[in-house]
Amino acid sequence: MPEDWEHGGFGLYIHWPFCQAKCPYCDFNSHVVAQIDQKAWCNAYLSEIDRVGMLTQGRVLRSVFFGGGTPSLMDPDIVDAILTKVRATWPMANNIEITLEANPTSVEAGRFNGYRAAGVNRVSMGIQALNDTDLKALGRLHNVTEARAAFDIARGAFERVSFDLIYARQGQQLADWKAELEQALSMAIDHLSLYQLTIESGTAFGDRYAAGKLRGLPDEDVAADMYELTQDLCGAAGFNGYEVSNHARPECESIHNKIYWRYGDYAGIGPGAHGRLTTQGQRHATEAVMSPGAWLKQVTTRGHGDLSHEMLSVEDHATELLLMGMRLDEGVLLDRLALSKRDDLFLKINNLCDGGFAFLDGGALRLTPTGKPLLNAVLRTLLAD
Repeated sequence: MPEDWEHGGFGLYIHWPFCQAKCPYCDFNSHVVAQIDQKAWCNAYLSEIDRVGMLTQGRVLRSVFFGGGTPSLMDPDIVDAILTKVRATWPMANNIEITLEANPTSVEAGRFNGYRAAGVNRVSMGIQALNDTDLKALGRLHNVTEARAAFDIARGAFERVSFDLIYARQGQQLADWKAELEQALSMAIDHLSLYQLTIESGTAFGDRYAAGKLRGLPDEDVAADMYELTQDLCGAAGFNGYEVSNHARPECESIHNKIYWRYGDYAGIGPGAHGRLTTQGQRHATEAVMSPGAWLKQVTTRGHGDLSHEMLSVEDHATELLLMGMRLDEGVLLDRLALSKRDDLFLKINNLCDGGFAFLDGGALRLTPTGKPLLNAVLRTLLAD
C-alpha cells in the first residue's frame, strides 16, 4: 500500500525572502535590503537541494514553486542554476508545474524570457487591486496601468498566468468589488487567487487596527456577500472555486498548492520555509531558520538551514489533514482519517452533515455551500477537544 503522502504527491518550495518594499498587510517572511549577494544565495539553495535530495531519492517531483518575498527579483541565471540542479536531483513528472511569483514592479520582458528559458512554465502575479487609490492604500508600488502591462508581458511569455486580488478592502462596497472582479475575469487566463483581506498581528495594518486607526473595513455581512458574489461570478465565467480562495478553469488548478491541501510531501528550502517529509514511514515537520542572514550563514557553516525537524503523531496527521484538506472543494477522504484515535471525530462529522454544513460523497467529507463560508467554524468544531 502506498504511503499516505503519495495521495498528494511531492513538491519543492523555494523561498526568496527579499522585496522592494514591505506591504502593510503582509505577514510573510519578507525583507527589504540594500544589496543581495545572489551568487551566495544560489550556492546555498544548491547545497540545500543536494541535502534534501539525499532524503527523498527516487521520488517523482510534481511541482516547484518559487515564493517569497518577490522571486521576480532573482537573476534568471540563478533560477536556471536551481532548476538545473533540481532536474539532476529528482525524476520529474511529465506535466511538472514550475511556478514563480512576480510583482508588476519587477517585471521585464527580458527577465521573463530568461525565466521561461530556465524552465519556469507558470507565473503568479501579485496585482492585488485594479484601483490606483486602493493599490496605494495597500502599500503597493505599482499602479493599474503598470499591472496590466506586466500582465501582458507575462501572458506573452507563459501559457499559464495566475494573479491575486484582495477584496473586503477599506471603503470597498459590494458594487465596487463586482465591477473589479468582472474586470479581472475579462483579463484572466486560467487561474485567479481571490483573498479576503485579513488583519494579521505584527503587521502595519495590525498595529493600525489595534489602535483604532484602520477605518472603513466592510463588516462581516458585507464581506460574506463579497464571498458569495465571488463564487457566483467566477463560476459563471468557468472559473470553478476548487479551494476557498482559488478559482480555475477545468484542469488548470495549481498543482503545487494542491500538494499542500491534499497533504502530500513537500520540501521547504529558504529562510522560514516549512516542509512536510515522510521518511522511513514517519512524517516529519521541518522549519527553516527565519532570518535570511542567519539561514545563509547556517547553510554555509553547518550544511543545513533547518531550525527544527519534528516527527508528527497520528493525531497531528489527522489535524493537519483536516486543516488543509477541508479547504478544497473535493474535501478529505475519510480513510485517510481512519488512523485517528479520536473516537469523537466521526460523531462530529455526522453532526456537521446532519446540520447541513458538510456531506459525504464517495468516501470524502466535503463542505456544502452553507459550510464553505463557515470553514473556520467547521474546523473548530472538528478539532475541539
